[in-house]
Amino acid sequence: MNRGNRWIPYGLLFGCLLAALLSASLGETFISPVRVFGSLMGAGPEAEAMIVEKLRFPRIVTSLLAGASLAAAGAILQGVARNPMASPDILGVTGGASAAAVAFMTYGLGVFSIRWLPVAAMAGAAGAALLLYAFAWKKGVTPLRLVLVGVGMSSLMSAATTMMIVFNPRNDAGQAYTWLTGSVYGANWEQVLLLLPWTAVLLPAALLMKRHVNISQLGDEVATSSGSRVQRVRFLQIMLSVALAGSAVAVAGAIGFVGLLAPHMARKLVGADFGRLLPVSALLGAWIVLLADLAGRTLFLPLDVPAGVFTAAIGAPFFIYLLYANRNQ
Repeated sequence: MNRGNRWIPYGLLFGCLLAALLSASLGETFISPVRVFGSLMGAGPEAEAMIVEKLRFPRIVTSLLAGASLAAAGAILQGVARNPMASPDILGVTGGASAAAVAFMTYGLGVFSIRWLPVAAMAGAAGAALLLYAFAWKKGVTPLRLVLVGVGMSSLMSAATTMMIVFNPRNDAGQAYTWLTGSVYGANWEQVLLLLPWTAVLLPAALLMKRHVNISQLGDEVATSSGSRVQRVRFLQIMLSVALAGSAVAVAGAIGFVGLLAPHMARKLVGADFGRLLPVSALLGAWIVLLADLAGRTLFLPLDVPAGVFTAAIGAPFFIYLLYANRNQ
């Protein structure tokens, strides 16, 4: 890593901290950054402390964790598929989590507590990934088959989700649509504690596989000849990606295109080496979701627009651009 690139992760981390402080300051009630810091230290007025500690900071931390997890999941999938258009939402992982969550909200809320919603979402993500792997298997899983089957899986999950919303017996689609768009509205410390262990454990675990990801970029034959167990490693990488994306979607909803945008931005900054790409992707993903939530919370007061609206507004045109740029490949 050259000297300029060496400081990029630290600069992004500092940027995330500044954005978090700005987000905690802005809203219907403006609180200066100095007073925000004082509230966190226990020195501010009780009313400001409640706004900062109970309302805004859980939302900020959830945004950072969810964004980092979604971006890391996208970086892993792009490495596995060797395809710049691979991401959890494009390959159906996010769709599986969404379908399971909507099924839970449609048919399970009268039987189970809403606290089981994250479990349902993670189970859906894992189920979609296992189906994806099974359908793509033919004497092993190749990157091309993985992408083609993943696009079909994403469409299937989207159709199933829409059908459940349309035929919802309670005719209450508002909650489902908000969750499908992706929002950290109403986030609390309980949700932070639910997501934190997954992000804290799985990101370092993914980083430990950097050698296998880098070798796999040279092709399956080269990776096999170098001693890498290609199919086993590929399966582990997909499961890591599923766990990261599933845990984020379970808490923050289906915030789209973060796993597509952040790895591309990171690749432009630090190159394709996975050991550098993963942490920078995670920091960029955290930054994207935090700023998207800040925009949704402050630009259209008193409305609170889901963060997923802003990520989709940027990500969808970017995806079309990628399709155009890679049309001959």
